[in-house]
Formats: sequence, C-alpha cells, structure tokens
Amino acid sequence: MKFFIDTANLNEIKEANDMGILDGVTTNPSLMAKEGITGAQNILNHYVAICNIVDGPVSAEVIATDFEGMVKEGEQLAALHKNIVVKIPMIPEGIKAIKYFSGKGIKTNCTLIFSAGQALLAAKAGATYISPFLGRLDDVSTDGLALIEQIRTIYDNYVFQTEILAASVRHPMHIIHCAEIGADVMTGPLNAIKALAKHPLTDLGLQQFLADYAKGNQ
Repeated sequence: MKFFIDTANLNEIKEANDMGILDGVTTNPSLMAKEGITGAQNILNHYVAICNIVDGPVSAEVIATDFEGMVKEGEQLAALHKNIVVKIPMIPEGIKAIKYFSGKGIKTNCTLIFSAGQALLAAKAGATYISPFLGRLDDVSTDGLALIEQIRTIYDNYVFQTEILAASVRHPMHIIHCAEIGADVMTGPLNAIKALAKHPLTDLGLQQFLADYAKGNQ
C-alpha cells in the first residue's frame, strides 16, 4: 500500500518524507488556500517546491470545468515536473479530459469519486488513479469503506490498471481498513499516518526497558 500525504504544507511533507514511508502527495485548492498560497503563478511554484521534496506522484488539480480549459491547465501542470499527476474532477467533461491525457501519456487522478459507477467510468477513460472520498461519505451516513471494497471487486473483475487512491482518510483505522480491503494508495493528514506508530503498550514497554537498564547501570 502506498502512503500519500494530503497537504500543501512543506514542513509536513518534509517530516513525512524524512520518516521514509512517503510515496507521494495530494493537494487541492482548499489546501493551497489554507497555507496562504494564492495566485496562479504562486500555486505553480508551490507544486514545483513539493516535487523537489518528495520523489513520487504529486497530484495537482485543475480549476477549469470545461474540456478545453482542463486540457490547457493539465498540460501546463504536467510540464512543471515529471512527478506531476493531473487531478481532474469526476464530471462528463472530466472523463473526456482523462481520455485525452491518457492518450498523451499524462498521468491523471480522477477526484471527487462517490460511487462505483463513477469509478468505472474513470477507469474506462484510462485514469491512473481514482480518489473515492471515504471520509466525506462517512459524514453523510454512507459507508465509504464499502464503496472502496466495491470498486476493488469491479477493478479486479476486469483487470483495470487504475489504482484506487483512498482519499479523505481521517484516522489510523481508516488506513488499516483500506489496507485490509486492498486500496492501492491512501492519502491523509500527517497525524493519521503518525498515529499508526502509537500504542500504549509500546510506550509502557519502552518505559520499563529504560527503567530496568537504568537500575542495572547505577
């Protein structure tokens, strides 16, 4: 399972990368705004800064919602760095854009997936990744993990190469369940990734080991 971090914060990306387990980064306009990054050129520069930290896929989202606009923005984004993956919304024009980029050898991430039908369309169009938002589905009393499991079954039935990128991950159990189901990638906040390392028995055990060592060396 690949681990992506969902942020535009360079310090968080560096910290995750230094842990040695980071495979890529996902971002969106909201995350950029959260870091105070505005203006088209500043956003483009920030994508390059992220690519200079992590040697892996970096999803960069288009703003346009029409085919021509998405193609123009996507080609500009892809030209920034070899690691850029063009993030396309799940809309009819987006499916057309994904098919276009697939034919050009440009990697894509179809975002805002909330149904198996949407995931099937994106895979048919040749998306590199699809991003089902499991946390947002949970927020409206729908089982996000069940959707990922359904998509996994469909993709395995037809040997689609599109990777399932579990998005809107909120906590460590989301990550564990996604791994059990067979999601190819998860993307979430740094605190959810770091929480995987935590266990009270580990803390107690280490405390006891250190205390016993100290006693033996008095």
